[in-house]
Amino acid sequence: MSWKFILYDWGTLNLTLFQAINAGTPATLDPFAWFFSLVGSYWTAPLMLLSLWWWSKSATDPARGHAVRLRLAGFGMAFMLALLAAAVLKLWLDFPRPPAVLGDLVRVIGEIERHYSLPSGHATYSALVVGALWPLVGRRGRIGLMLYAGLVGWSRIAAGMHFPADVLAGWILGLSSTVLAGWLIPLAAPAWQTARRTPALIWYGVAACAVMTDQLSKLAISRMLAYGEQVEVTAFFNFVHVLNPGAAFSFLASASGWQRYFFITLGLTVSAWLVHMLRQRLNRLEAVGYSLILGGALGNVADRVLRGQVVDFLDFHWLHAHWPAFNLADVAITSGAVLLIVKGLNQSKTVDAKPIENYNHSQ
Repeated sequence: MSWKFILYDWGTLNLTLFQAINAGTPATLDPFAWFFSLVGSYWTAPLMLLSLWWWSKSATDPARGHAVRLRLAGFGMAFMLALLAAAVLKLWLDFPRPPAVLGDLVRVIGEIERHYSLPSGHATYSALVVGALWPLVGRRGRIGLMLYAGLVGWSRIAAGMHFPADVLAGWILGLSSTVLAGWLIPLAAPAWQTARRTPALIWYGVAACAVMTDQLSKLAISRMLAYGEQVEVTAFFNFVHVLNPGAAFSFLASASGWQRYFFITLGLTVSAWLVHMLRQRLNRLEAVGYSLILGGALGNVADRVLRGQVVDFLDFHWLHAHWPAFNLADVAITSGAVLLIVKGLNQSKTVDAKPIENYNHSQ
């Protein structure tokens, strides 16, 4: 008798519960399943962060505002821990989703997915939301939070996306990440106070996080997928394992080999300039942009030094058209560039508005 049979299959109870919920959910409840899958998605995390930030700023009681800021920091850290742990578990275990196990017996709402069932990312995220808001709300609010998490879990089973064991694992992962973040934040507080007196340290830390996230994701892909292997995740997105001797999005990938040393030299030169720039007094948006570009550049430089080529694994496609595969370092570089462009556009608007303001004052 294997550990999977006991811990995941629960004998045969996991499958039995799934079939009872999935087949027993009437079609009239499909919109509710869709809605709670939507509000339990990782993609609503920016809205959650923005809401907590606004709550902390609008609180009239300073103690209340401080408590909300602590939950904001805790949610952010727990979210990153849970996202990383969930990605590693999904790739490592690669448990099949219900349609891969039961075929046409599963009633699916949305696109059919066959891989990476454990843990449920939606259940994980709902537990993170519950953990962040639990200390801030009263008894009725806590009942509402429990109902929210329960309905998100139900929606994933009713939609044919996950087994009950996946949902339970997601709840456990989300709550565990919240507890771990609660332990880590007080330990990090002294370092944070020191970093606030030296702003460059904060931005170097952002860059270091980008490098570590990029390298961990590439290590996971290299361990879990054979070279050239492709795994379908959704109808428009695959995980792949390819090596790119060129730059971001396969630029100069077909060159004869000189590009490796050229891009190492270019990456280190740009990184040195970015390190210098981050020592200056910068607007926060500008500093985050430079930090992300620095982290992405160093992530790809590390690949070229250690592997000779860059590991790419994110493959987006539509019909038969594929965007060149890329990685999280490329995402960081692109995101940083977008932030710098936004900063430049905002600055241009401010400069353009000054003559009008001066004209009005002269009247």
